[in-house]
Amino acid sequence: MLMKKNYRSERHVPAKDIEACGLFGVMNIRGQKFGALMAIEAIKNIKVRGNGLGGGFAVYGLYPDYKDYYALHIMFQNKDIKAKEKTEDFLGEHFEIIFDEEIPTNPQVSLFCPPLVRRYFVAPKKGEAEQAIPDDEYVTSRVMYINTNIEDAYVFSSGKDMGVFKGVGFPEEIAAYFMLDGLYEGYIWTVHSRFPTNTPGWWGGAHPFSILDWTVVHNGEISSYGTNRRFLEMYDYYCTLHTDTEVMAYAVDLLMRRQGLPIEIVAKIFAPSMWDIIEHLPEKEKKLYTTLRMVYAPLLMNGPFTVIVAHHHEMFGLTDRIRLRPITAGAKDDLVFLSSEEAAIRYVCPDLDLVWTPQGGEPVVVRLNSEDHLKSLNKSI
Repeated sequence: MLMKKNYRSERHVPAKDIEACGLFGVMNIRGQKFGALMAIEAIKNIKVRGNGLGGGFAVYGLYPDYKDYYALHIMFQNKDIKAKEKTEDFLGEHFEIIFDEEIPTNPQVSLFCPPLVRRYFVAPKKGEAEQAIPDDEYVTSRVMYINTNIEDAYVFSSGKDMGVFKGVGFPEEIAAYFMLDGLYEGYIWTVHSRFPTNTPGWWGGAHPFSILDWTVVHNGEISSYGTNRRFLEMYDYYCTLHTDTEVMAYAVDLLMRRQGLPIEIVAKIFAPSMWDIIEHLPEKEKKLYTTLRMVYAPLLMNGPFTVIVAHHHEMFGLTDRIRLRPITAGAKDDLVFLSSEEAAIRYVCPDLDLVWTPQGGEPVVVRLNSEDHLKSLNKSI
């Protein structure tokens, strides 16, 4: 007699729906600085979201002695001395180098193929014809030149009084390698635990991605990457780090720094309402959202995503318009948190004053001295 096969007993049912990549950000809205431990412990709490192929941190306020200079963090993946010499010749031609050094690392921490990583504190050195160029534009163009023209050299952080530290490994390993807890303090920390799906796991491809003071950590997939990239190339932004998230950093810089748009508008460009919803909006909103969709169609970020974006004095979180990759926000006294999961926030701050999950496409924006904003949120949630 044939036995009926019990397919149900053989089927593997996962205990948890893992949406990949872990994000965490924390900001002190009074600008008080603190160490890396909170960010490290929070991201360790959601370690299951990463696979060890990328981790990284961004910190703001860490270089008080050089706060007026651009801090260029540059990696030489193959430790090519010629690439280093060529890069330093280029920097010497276009910048006054105030101070440079190899970024301190812990030799006791073993990571996969670590590159040579150096930092250069620089000021623009402009010729007569370049005096009218704003410093930020000058720096951006030189960063793009290095990343596209000098083989084996990658500028992965280029802002003032802030820095990105990233690599191949779990975030706590990256933190230990760069000795973040103990060497640095800042008033904003963001951190990423990577689970790459269709892009390589390598040092330059780890998050955060950065240009000038902007940093982005991302969970999800930007399936519009090709369209986004080609649009940004018209404005002299070039993607060289082999992952879709890079377009988000450059798009934020283009829209918010160059074009001066507020995040509330930028959110409607990245995660716009559907056309059938726009059609039923009041006339004024309908006109605005229609214009944004037409003018900035190539910067629509298609696909499931959550990002935490930081800049001096502000941090914000944003999800795709139907919240396929949700984000959780929380607050306690002067600290505001953003994370892929509430568990990470509660691990480092169990007794939150406020916790909520924002709607898809609606940014959570935190700025220095924004306690009145948090009070109004508390009343409305």
